[in-house]
Amino acid sequence: MAISQAQLSQQLFISSQAVGKWERGESMPDIIMLNRLAEILDVDLNYFSESFQCVDTEKVLAESSAKEPDEQASSNSLQLPGTRKNLNWDMSNGNWVDADFSGLNHLQEKFSSSNMKRCLFIGSELSGLLLKSNNIDSCDFSGSDISESYIHSSSLVNNVWKDCSLRATEFSENHIKGCDFSGADLTGALFKSGSFVNNTMTNAVWHRTSFNAMHLTDTVFDGRWEDCSFENCAFSRVTFQNATLTNTFFKGKSLKRIRFIECKADKLTYAFLKNGKADLAGITLLTD
Repeated sequence: MAISQAQLSQQLFISSQAVGKWERGESMPDIIMLNRLAEILDVDLNYFSESFQCVDTEKVLAESSAKEPDEQASSNSLQLPGTRKNLNWDMSNGNWVDADFSGLNHLQEKFSSSNMKRCLFIGSELSGLLLKSNNIDSCDFSGSDISESYIHSSSLVNNVWKDCSLRATEFSENHIKGCDFSGADLTGALFKSGSFVNNTMTNAVWHRTSFNAMHLTDTVFDGRWEDCSFENCAFSRVTFQNATLTNTFFKGKSLKRIRFIECKADKLTYAFLKNGKADLAGITLLTD
């Protein structure tokens, strides 16, 4: 069965340029990538052997080029053994340290009960991702699409989520500390039953974002807040600064611990805060 560079790179979640470097002998896949190749090509890992050179694609290409033009597939098709389609990689129970997954497309992987430290997921398509019971430390997800994902019962410490799409993503029962969410789109995101400590939120997008039963500590919020909610949350040294809050629901007993600096709020939001005995000194009421 024929497979092109583009098709192979898509199944490996890497660029076609990387496959081209293997063919030219400019680089070699690491052991993780060799395992993936073995799965895709439906061969034993020993197929590559210690004398592995360019996934033997030079030989394959030579055999392919000897065929008549009409027998060759387009885009430098490679005649490779038994391609398996629709692979569903489950990368659970792993120890992923200093791994570079940047630029992956349509991964939709399962990372459960894993240690993930200093891994790179920059500019990746990770929508629908499932992360459960992980230790995720100092990983960089900058510029990635992680929308409609489920992140549960994990320790998320010192991670970078800058400029990510986290639309409709649920963070449930996580410890989130020292993370950078600057510029992230949190439209429709839910933070539920966890801790949120000393995170950077500059210029994040807040629309229909919900915090439910969260412990929020040492965090500064800014920007526009529309149709958001804080329900039964505990606040400690939380500040809203230069924020505009409209139709945002607050319910709880510790609202007086929130500090507002140069903020604006509509009548409904103002009423919620007043009912919760929040300090309204730093809030200007918006006029219709």
